[in-house]
Amino acid sequence: MSVSFEPDHAASWYAATANPAAERPALEGEVECDVCVVGAGFTGISAALHLAERGLSVVVLEAVRVGYGASGRNGGQIVNSYSRDMDVIEAKYGAETARALGDMAFEGNRIIRERVERYAIDCDLRDGNLFAACNQKQLEGLREHQALWERYGYRELELLEGAALKREVNSDRYTGALVDHGGGHLHPLNLVLGQAAALESLGGRIFEYSPVTGLAHGEPVVVTTANGQVRAERVVMAGNAYLKGVLPEIEGRSMPCGTQIITTEPLGEERARALLPNGLAVEDCNYLLDYYRLTRDNRLLYGGGVNYGGSDPADITAVIRPKMLKTFPQLADVAIDYAWSGTFLMTLNRLPQFGVVNGNVYYAQGYSGHGVTCTHLAGKLIAEVMHGQGERFDAFAGLPQLPFPGGRLLRVPLSAIGAWYYQTRDRLGI
Repeated sequence: MSVSFEPDHAASWYAATANPAAERPALEGEVECDVCVVGAGFTGISAALHLAERGLSVVVLEAVRVGYGASGRNGGQIVNSYSRDMDVIEAKYGAETARALGDMAFEGNRIIRERVERYAIDCDLRDGNLFAACNQKQLEGLREHQALWERYGYRELELLEGAALKREVNSDRYTGALVDHGGGHLHPLNLVLGQAAALESLGGRIFEYSPVTGLAHGEPVVVTTANGQVRAERVVMAGNAYLKGVLPEIEGRSMPCGTQIITTEPLGEERARALLPNGLAVEDCNYLLDYYRLTRDNRLLYGGGVNYGGSDPADITAVIRPKMLKTFPQLADVAIDYAWSGTFLMTLNRLPQFGVVNGNVYYAQGYSGHGVTCTHLAGKLIAEVMHGQGERFDAFAGLPQLPFPGGRLLRVPLSAIGAWYYQTRDRLGI
């Protein structure tokens, strides 16, 4: 199942509060460059910026607008590590692979912060996020999580119970929580727009409204749009859930998934701080998790749920508002000003997929819900491998990239059955 394109950004709080950014032109005619990047989300813009900093000429092709997809619609949480933690990676793929990925698990966070500082990007960056346990089993899992991350040298975690938890989240829903003082949250659309401007300041070129219609392998690679071509020595495929038949070798190994977000009317500072006194971003520990945070104008931004295949519910507010009220029943009188959906790409093992096709077409995709940080790491690793430093890129590229059981026809219903099973375990606390 492919994801369709709308003519502009989703009608989200992010789009309504985005920093000014002029539309870029569509590609017309033929251009040449060292590297052509397909997709102007976090992966593509991160890779392009790292490559431009190394002196390469870069052209970015975007089907709609910079940050149009998941990069401009997500929950805005800086969550370290991956959608599978290092103990799972070690059990499945060995200690050497776990160590290699573990050494990079917190790097995406650092890259984001370095980019914000270096290029003075205004994106509401705030420190701190929190993992909330809904039952005792999940709390024990957080204790193990803390010990595991400390094994990899990360000591920014604090376990909370009782009154200490209530000082961070004013909800009766949770048994305990783990605070990551080194995590954070931000305005993701403004982050990617700021990095796109930084790329252009270094000579990079971005063409919007230029969906790719074909890719001819060779030396150079020829990337075709409706009205133009890019001839490039190397190509980076960074379309993630929005690739549409351009590189079929990698499109069958993952599945688009939709998630939904609502944003309340402004609550006022006093009422907002009564919910989250210290402004931490929160996600719970359920298989299909809820996530939320305060915005700069004191709204509650609340997301949750997964639609396998990427389809949208008919009424997003009707789906997400009950989740919000389960967490914060004190918001029953609050209006919802924005409701939107976003599509991310999930892999079977929930780990990102990196690789190279025909020696000069690179790809990174399938962050499975941990895209904000891992996309920024991916961009750096792509720049490294193109400059002959491939060990870290290869640590990801060596992971199995298996298709979902049942193929394109059955992957959605089979995934939904699996999700129902894990949801039931969450409700029963087992």
